[in-house]
Amino acid sequence: MSGYDTLTDLLRARFSCRAFLDTPVPQDKIARIVQAARHVPSWCNAQPWQLIITSGAATDAFREALFTAASTTPPAPDLPWPEGYPGVYGDRRRACGFQLYDAVGIEKGDRAASGRQMMENYRLFGAPHVAIVTAPKALGPYGAMDTGGFVTAFCLAAQALGVASIPQAAIAAQALFVRNHFDIPEDAMILCAISFGYADPNHPANNLRTARAEVEDIVDWRR
Repeated sequence: MSGYDTLTDLLRARFSCRAFLDTPVPQDKIARIVQAARHVPSWCNAQPWQLIITSGAATDAFREALFTAASTTPPAPDLPWPEGYPGVYGDRRRACGFQLYDAVGIEKGDRAASGRQMMENYRLFGAPHVAIVTAPKALGPYGAMDTGGFVTAFCLAAQALGVASIPQAAIAAQALFVRNHFDIPEDAMILCAISFGYADPNHPANNLRTARAEVEDIVDWRR
């Protein structure tokens, strides 16, 4: 099998896991994931990504406190949320949401149930580990962009080792709480989290697979 085929298989196999077993991932395996992901490119080789990774009691304490904070505190991310999802971007967002609700048996228009499902973000979907992802504020949006490449590589490396994951921008909504909980310095942007562990194969949410745009929808060929 070629390297291209191997990479394509990983990309197709990776999915956003929304239900985890409580089985912990060995620390040496987590270190291998980070060791692989650190090879992604970055502007001037700045490598702006920094992680806090929890296990065991640290994950459980964070999960409980985060859920409480998200239940009572309005969103206040370090980076502004998107201004909107115009056109096809909104179509894709809605399609993903409806697929998730269908998978877990939420009827269209049931706001209470969809709200409860959204709050599962703040329970980390039951994951035994979470990586809090930050980058220096001084590097601005390009530092955040570089760190996005690291998040992708982390998820692919995890998939290669049989570990499921889900990047979560939702956690950034509680940036002040996260900063205080982990004593993160003010000069770091809290960008997202990656919850990870072993997928629960029996949970219906893990059957969800989203569609992808075709090459022709992405590339404007100029000759």
